[in-house]
Amino acid sequence: MTETRIEMDQIIIGLLGGLITGISPCILPVLPVIFLTAGAQSAQFDGQDDAVPARRSRPFFVILGLMLSFTLVTLVGSLVLGALGLPQDIIRWLGIIVLILIGVGLLVPQVERLLEKPFGWIPTKNVKNRGNGFGVGLALGAVFVPCAGPVLAAIIVAGSTGQIGVGTIMLTVSFAVGVAIPLLIFALAGRGVVERIRAFRTRERGLRIAAGVAMLALAVGLIFNVPQALQQLLPDYTAGLQKDLSESDAGESALGLGGLVTDENRQLDNCESGADELAECGTAPAIRGIDQWLNTPGGEAIDLADLKGKVVLIDFWAYSCINCQRAIPHVNAWYEAYADSGLEVIGIHSPEYAFEKNPDNVAAGAKDFGIAYPVALDNSLSTWTAYRNRYWPAHYLIDANGVVRAISFGEGNYATTEKLIRELLEDANPGIELPPATETADETPDIGETTRETFLGSSKDVNYGGAEPYRAGEGTFTFPKKQPADSFALDGDWTIETQFATPTTQSASVRLNYRAAEVRMVLAGSGTITVRDENGKERTITVDGTPRSYALVDGSDLSSGQLTVEVSPGVQAYSFTFG
Repeated sequence: MTETRIEMDQIIIGLLGGLITGISPCILPVLPVIFLTAGAQSAQFDGQDDAVPARRSRPFFVILGLMLSFTLVTLVGSLVLGALGLPQDIIRWLGIIVLILIGVGLLVPQVERLLEKPFGWIPTKNVKNRGNGFGVGLALGAVFVPCAGPVLAAIIVAGSTGQIGVGTIMLTVSFAVGVAIPLLIFALAGRGVVERIRAFRTRERGLRIAAGVAMLALAVGLIFNVPQALQQLLPDYTAGLQKDLSESDAGESALGLGGLVTDENRQLDNCESGADELAECGTAPAIRGIDQWLNTPGGEAIDLADLKGKVVLIDFWAYSCINCQRAIPHVNAWYEAYADSGLEVIGIHSPEYAFEKNPDNVAAGAKDFGIAYPVALDNSLSTWTAYRNRYWPAHYLIDANGVVRAISFGEGNYATTEKLIRELLEDANPGIELPPATETADETPDIGETTRETFLGSSKDVNYGGAEPYRAGEGTFTFPKKQPADSFALDGDWTIETQFATPTTQSASVRLNYRAAEVRMVLAGSGTITVRDENGKERTITVDGTPRSYALVDGSDLSSGQLTVEVSPGVQAYSFTFG
């Protein structure tokens, strides 16, 4: 595939991903603001001699401002804030503050004039919110968080690893344009509605007030995570389109690159995830940027070039990832069965949480799972990036000549992977007698069967079903009378940190509604938890040490249920995972 073709694929996939996102449920919270501030305020009014109408180009400037700030925040926001040592959510809060100021200015002309004073030196007759609206768009873009589909995920990974190239920029800009098109259409439709309905045509002041109320409502909603609650209530009718997009040939190519393609990893595109036949996918990228090695003599590093003659399985994993936990028994079984026949397994531990970067935590996790093969701590995601990976777990199968021959993303496909391992071992040593195939049960749940992984930290809280706002800091919570399915709620006094929640007093509890056969909870610190099911059966679990996964429900059949977990002070609750 030529560079031009790759770049065109990135533009097209980014644009399509943005268009799909632009009609998804997560856009709904910003639509009233777009309708009123970008659309209605650009309408021309009759009978208002003293009115100063906004520019006709206002919808375009509002959307342009939104595109620009969203692109910059998404692409380089994390890097800039990290370099300055600032909190990752400071841009969001600045955007909310600006929205509040603009909203109050729309409602109270005196406040608007006060806000305009610092800009009195600008040589223009109109710096009010009735002008081009570019500032409104900048504020909206800073707080605008669209649904995290595959395109946005690829952009975020590229940005967070600092690998921002031309391809990433094109993907990001085209995604922003795709999102902007439906919003611009909506804004222009709003202007047309206002100009055509006589009841609106002499009510410029009333529309300004409505715009101010909408702006304040959006700001307050963002503070209390109302958009997230709305998304939980509405089905994502675009999920199927996102899936089709990401699984297309062009989508796999464009998103897999994410601006990270090099001559070293370009041929990985020749491998189709889960294929049942071996392919030629280029020389395996080198393992690099490793902070520490586990399970090697003296902690020595392993070079793939020194493993020529052996078949190598590269396993990307993270120790608190439930999907990885279900895959590890299969990898362990393969290593135990085929190590003497020429198989080498290397676990590339690529952290999702900050605590997963701690070598002691990873070592404890590897010990808990019975991992005896070498593990590399890829804390900077350097090897992850070299392989253009984006899944936990992911398996890359390398032949005795150092060539990648098969790739499998996510859970499942274990029988096929083992079949290909055996083929490569026989190719490397014709006539070898291999042991019988392993028979580890595949417990991979079907997609959508179980509750999604649920985080309790403020930066990634998912599935919160309580009545009180869920944000960083100390707070008092009460279980709601009605709690949605697949959600958690808190009771008692808690401190919500970025990545975990911890009680500040005794008698603090978490209530969980779930669908799963297995429920686990990632905990750390020192103390106890008492787990009580809906039938009143309870048991106490002692928590001591670094973060690790504790089993709360260990069943064999998928079912729905409710757990109440009483957490003692000193225990940090990170997440629930489900199997």
